[in-house]
Amino acid sequence: MKTELLAPAGDIKCARAALRAGADAIYLGLPAFSARAGAGNFALSEFSETVRLAHLLDAKVYVCLNTLVKESELEAFFESALSAWNLGADALLIQDIFLGKELKRRYPEMVLHLSTQAGCCNVYGAELAKEYGFSRVVLARETPIEDIPAISEIIETEAFVQGALCSSFSGQCYFSSFAGNNSGNRGRCKQPCRKLYSIDRKGFESPAYALSLSDLSVGPRVKELLDAGVTSLKIEGRMRREEYVSAAVHYYRAILAGLKGEIPAWKSALARTYGRGGYTEGLAFGQDNLLSRKVQGHIGERIGTLELKKGKYYCKGIARKGDGFKILRGGEEVGGATCTGEGEGGFYLSSEQKLRAGDEVRITTDTSLAETFRSRSLHLAIWLSLRFVAGEKPQMHCEGYTLTGEEPLQTAERAPLTEDELIRCFQKTDDLPLAPIVEHVETENAFLPKSQLNALRRAFYEGLVAYRTPAREQLAPRTGACTLEPVPSQRTAIIAEDFEGLKADVLILKPRDYARVSPEDVTKGEGEKYLYLPPLLTAADEKLIAPVLPLFDGIFAEGSYGIKLAEKYKKPLFAGAGFNLTNSFAVSNLKAAGAKYFVLSKELSTAEQRKLAAEGAFVLTLGNVKLMDLAYCPFGRTCKSCDRRGEYRLTDEQGRAFPLRRYRLSGKFCRFEVYNCVPLAGYDAGTGALVDASCRSDGAFLLKRAHSPEGALAGATKGHAERSML
Repeated sequence: MKTELLAPAGDIKCARAALRAGADAIYLGLPAFSARAGAGNFALSEFSETVRLAHLLDAKVYVCLNTLVKESELEAFFESALSAWNLGADALLIQDIFLGKELKRRYPEMVLHLSTQAGCCNVYGAELAKEYGFSRVVLARETPIEDIPAISEIIETEAFVQGALCSSFSGQCYFSSFAGNNSGNRGRCKQPCRKLYSIDRKGFESPAYALSLSDLSVGPRVKELLDAGVTSLKIEGRMRREEYVSAAVHYYRAILAGLKGEIPAWKSALARTYGRGGYTEGLAFGQDNLLSRKVQGHIGERIGTLELKKGKYYCKGIARKGDGFKILRGGEEVGGATCTGEGEGGFYLSSEQKLRAGDEVRITTDTSLAETFRSRSLHLAIWLSLRFVAGEKPQMHCEGYTLTGEEPLQTAERAPLTEDELIRCFQKTDDLPLAPIVEHVETENAFLPKSQLNALRRAFYEGLVAYRTPAREQLAPRTGACTLEPVPSQRTAIIAEDFEGLKADVLILKPRDYARVSPEDVTKGEGEKYLYLPPLLTAADEKLIAPVLPLFDGIFAEGSYGIKLAEKYKKPLFAGAGFNLTNSFAVSNLKAAGAKYFVLSKELSTAEQRKLAAEGAFVLTLGNVKLMDLAYCPFGRTCKSCDRRGEYRLTDEQGRAFPLRRYRLSGKFCRFEVYNCVPLAGYDAGTGALVDASCRSDGAFLLKRAHSPEGALAGATKGHAERSML
């Protein structure tokens, strides 16, 4: 397959902008089950129109059904998937890999892509996706580039090259969910990671955007992704404007085409339409310039420094009246400004804030860009043949499609149709992105009123579009039942970094340093012993843990890759909360894959969990609640001055302190986890009870209260026990 440039379409304007800029494919959401619920998204009528437009341009349309689906929503989900496919979707993006398996069983004709929300980051996740009928995986943004070739040999891969970066590992963020019941896994993230926090480490005590990442911009390094086997280069931004979409597509199209003279101009245009802090090449290539601690939001492109001229704010450079700016001082935003008019060698600005000479001026709204985009819009070249001869029915032909008029043409009495008239008429395509080239015209003494000629032209182009974009053969609804038998359980399990003094059915070791796991660590405590594996597991991580796996009875994994990994090492699997199990098909397919134990989604209510409590089910009932997995250092790799504490406090503007736990796997840099500011004490769900003591030393006490957690911990939250995620 040729390289695909894939663009976001938050609404129909952005879809058209992407297609006209030269995108090979677009991805978009329908009213439900889209991971960007805040985007405009598409009504079915708009979607149908967009599919026809894209297919006319030989581009593809992918539909995002990439949120978690609860049991009560299954019927609506399958209906949405079927509607999208029947209306012409080229592929469906799915987060729930198990629900995708059921969708493929019902409709083998459908093409499925595994969303980045599923967290595919290694060959084991890729193998499972392929086995379940997916034809492509959207790689987790954290996947190291050295691991991508092996994944690409198994299944087609898609990688992000531009746009916003989630602070947490893909599909494993619960911050917005527990902070305000707006689940990122349901497309309703309120971005608490973009707020101000202080950290109790020297040099990080002042409030800053401690978790906010710079925007991704891989730029020319896309060639390395292509060399690694990536097929589709994905631009993030379904919440952004059409100017951004157009600029991003033009920028990467110029890079792919090797148009070195155009690349700087389009890079500048991209920065002006949206850019959060300095760009980063992302975790695939390391951790350079990853954090944007001082600035949050769009800061545009640096254009100069502020001067005071005759009592007015002035800047050298070029700008137009109405252009917008952000003003930075010492790297921090101090206000906004607007261009009020040109001056000699520069322009004047107005601002409601008091600015200073020497402040940095950055353009965030360039009013001339819209004109630039329109002038560079892509149109599909088509070749026409026209025959308008008196006494004959008119004929119009293009690439295998012919339209013949219903009535013979009249003989002209005074002014017959000319070749130039016909060419000018058929060069008008209204809003269609077509560039007609009339290569053959035959006309002889024919007359046709202008209104009828225009109607004939419109009918021809309507027919041509229908010919180039034929309707898909409709699939009829197919059903499938899934019945789970709830099985009450009094089992207990605990996640801890030390087994000393612990007794439970399952003990899950969560090391601070995986390179230091010893047999003595595993022999402590009583119960089955499992090794905790985080959602990001690289090839280097596997090499590190492989020698110690024989010490354990099983594997506790926070990602679906754990199924195939457990098979390889012939270990029982305990599927963690990171599997995001929210419906019966997910639970049933996971059990069929061989999981011995599993944790139901911590975003479901107790009532919802009880309905899914099949044999082997656990629910997180007490202790810490992990909100985020960070595959990077929030201290910007200041290793030489690091005090290397195991735990810090991330404090927000309301004074709430969130534990920030440090640990090491392979690689040069530490990883971190963010936990909720208060512990969890939910209800007994009638299932196995999982206790999380990742940041606690009272594991033995917690185990005693695992099945009656209410009141066990002062100031604890019931989480989603009574209120399911939105």
